[in-house]
Amino acid sequence: MSLSSDVCDEVARSPFFYVGDKFKLIKEIKSHFPKRINRYFEPFCGGGSSFLNVKAKRYFLNDIDKNIIGLHKFVNSQKREWFFDEIFKLVDFYGFSCSFKNFVPPKTLKEQFKKTYFAKFNKASYENLRRDFNENQEDMFKLYLLLIYGFNHMIRFNQKGKFNLPVGNVDFNKNVVSALENYFDFVKTKELEFSNLDFGDFLRNFEFKKDDFVYCDPPYLISNSEYNKFWGEKEEKRLYDVLEILDQNGVLWGVSNLLFHKGKTNLILQKFMVKYQNYRIKSNYISFNDNSVKNSVEVFVTNAKE
Repeated sequence: MSLSSDVCDEVARSPFFYVGDKFKLIKEIKSHFPKRINRYFEPFCGGGSSFLNVKAKRYFLNDIDKNIIGLHKFVNSQKREWFFDEIFKLVDFYGFSCSFKNFVPPKTLKEQFKKTYFAKFNKASYENLRRDFNENQEDMFKLYLLLIYGFNHMIRFNQKGKFNLPVGNVDFNKNVVSALENYFDFVKTKELEFSNLDFGDFLRNFEFKKDDFVYCDPPYLISNSEYNKFWGEKEEKRLYDVLEILDQNGVLWGVSNLLFHKGKTNLILQKFMVKYQNYRIKSNYISFNDNSVKNSVEVFVTNAKE
């Protein structure tokens, strides 16, 4: 089977800007995808920078995080003009910086806090927004803004169910608008179905057919990122068991993962990957607590042969 990427050369980024998304890596990863994909399945879709760059006839997208799936569904349900009108009303109401509309922190603040002036400028606005959202967590416009202006573009709730992420050193800029525009363009012409399930339950919902492809980007076992904290060896082994069953049934799949990181080795992955095709991917792995890129080895493993 001849494999190549059947997507455009330009890489679209998700408007959710999730840490750990595959925006910088998807062009390399997708070069190992099947040339023809009828139905595309993604059990860990996260922010969506992967599926936004894949050409398929139908998309089945899942994540265990109900909030990110809620945001996908919400943005999908909105009219473009209405969405931007409402978002910018909130940006103005709370007094956030918005370089897209030329509302930026004053020069004196930039000089005083050269690397953190957006965070200093937006802190009070963000805390007011966070307080208001926690009083009504059904407001998805507010949740989207919390993600955009929050630290590392993450979604985090405390044990009491309150959103508790601090402000980030970020801004509503032309990149955010461009990502939203690309997202709206993509979803208006595609057939997408979102679900909020355990990855195993999600994959058991389907009878797979010829030209189906499953792409998995699970939490990384040997990392310390916030969004990986509910993933352990049990889940890692269960994922590979599911992939082996899919392989036995002739279903094509690929999986991204971190093989080496900060002196650690994912031994479960190392044992699993020798049975299949595997490729080293240039890593840009960043953790929640440390934004520096580590000396890591990220790999793409697949049962689709070149």
